[in-house]
Amino acid sequence: MERHDGAVGMAPPDRPLTEAELRSVLAEGLRGASLAGCRILVIIPDATRTAPVPLFFRLLCDMLMPSAAQLDFMVALGTHPALGEEAINRLVGISEPERKGRYCAVGISNHRWNAPGQLATLGTLSAGEISSLTGGKLRRELVVTINRAALQYDHILICGPVFPHEVVGFSGGNKYFFPGISGSEIIDVTHWLGALIGCRSVIGTLHTPVRAVIDRAAGLVPTPRTCASMVVAGKGLAGLYVGSPEAAWLAAARLSRRLHITRVEAPFRRALAVIPAMYDDLWTGAKGVYKLEPAIMDGGEIILYAPHITEFSYTHGAMLEEIGFHGSEYFTHHWDRYCRYPWAVLAHSAHVRGEATYTGGRETPRINVTLASRISRRRCERMGLGYLDPSHIDVGAWRNREQDGLLLAEPAGERLYRLRPQTV
Repeated sequence: MERHDGAVGMAPPDRPLTEAELRSVLAEGLRGASLAGCRILVIIPDATRTAPVPLFFRLLCDMLMPSAAQLDFMVALGTHPALGEEAINRLVGISEPERKGRYCAVGISNHRWNAPGQLATLGTLSAGEISSLTGGKLRRELVVTINRAALQYDHILICGPVFPHEVVGFSGGNKYFFPGISGSEIIDVTHWLGALIGCRSVIGTLHTPVRAVIDRAAGLVPTPRTCASMVVAGKGLAGLYVGSPEAAWLAAARLSRRLHITRVEAPFRRALAVIPAMYDDLWTGAKGVYKLEPAIMDGGEIILYAPHITEFSYTHGAMLEEIGFHGSEYFTHHWDRYCRYPWAVLAHSAHVRGEATYTGGRETPRINVTLASRISRRRCERMGLGYLDPSHIDVGAWRNREQDGLLLAEPAGERLYRLRPQTV
């Protein structure tokens, strides 16, 4: 068992953790929390994150149900669509009879970011503090809201994986509060901040201004909290760390940095990102762009191969159709026109477009993004994206072509590709 400042964990060097080891780490990490007789809320990811949620649901229920006054789970959706009952059961790996039988006392709910009745205000971060946390990138007051359930339990347990992330550097930790179960304002501010800094500068970086804002906002949550941070490798876990959200996340992020980043010697001219089915729209499937952009040469191309995708976003599609895909410079030059849109939507647009300059009334993207999906050529081109008929793509022809400047990412979305730092 590893001991970190504020967390315990385990990360075998050459194999995945066993179920017995996971149980041991959980038990040791929760030992000091004194959870007997407590009302406990467990915050978990939705199906757009690779994680053994069913295993942890069962482990936590086995460990906590006998002594807890109440044990409930909440899906940290951010602005993702709510899950139906069947999808919730599938997420946690139980049948409907089990939901109504063995787990009938366990509540499982969706966070709803756009339901004001679900939200409570924690406090306000001043414009000066936001400016200090963001290195002057933003200067504005920030009202911090969160799902009021976070205030109605005796203890909160965050349980989710850590991967390189385009907005915050690495996912996980306090990100399960903001944006996981938060209101729209902090979602907008943190995502737009990430877009202003730029994906290539943020993704795969441990300490970022966005993480600083999220951790500061989490400090306003009065409920005691513990975090179980997973590091996924293939079908198993390479590591698990349990402790304070900050300490458990940091230990997991350091391991993720070693395992989930592929460093290459030279940039690729083209990449094919095979988007897995767990990303059912471009809003989530665009992770194929974020994880590959740092390894693509100027003027290169990323093709998102997603024959199952039919929409840009099930939640924000109408707004995206109005604004299209542009870099952050484009939006800041036309701020009077675009500031009325949710900043998180502008940020998504900018992240999909990637780095782009705007001079003399003309926008010039650093790379080209092409969508090979069930979204039509007309819709793609109207939004500023390239189009390919997915039936014309032979994925096999892309394999082992790195020497030709071609990269195949299969599946895409969680492994980050970066250029290896050049030594002088």
